Amino acid sequence: MATNLKPGEIAPRSGEYEIKGPRGGDTGQERTGVKGKPLPPTPKAGQTYEMHRPAHNGAGKAPKK
Repeated sequence: MATNLKPGEIAPRSGEYEIKGPRGGDTGQERTGVKGKPLPPTPKAGQTYEMHRPAHNGAGKAPKK
């Protein structure tokens, strides 16, 4: 998933989101995003998020019945 998400947008999936610079460069920083919750503010204006490592523990999936 190479879609850049803005701070405050709803996370489509739980996992670690990498913070990208204004021109798309790596910042070396990550934040945890939870599916269905807004992504946190970035340290600097113009930065965005990109999914780096999705959660593998089933977070965000419906429980089995």
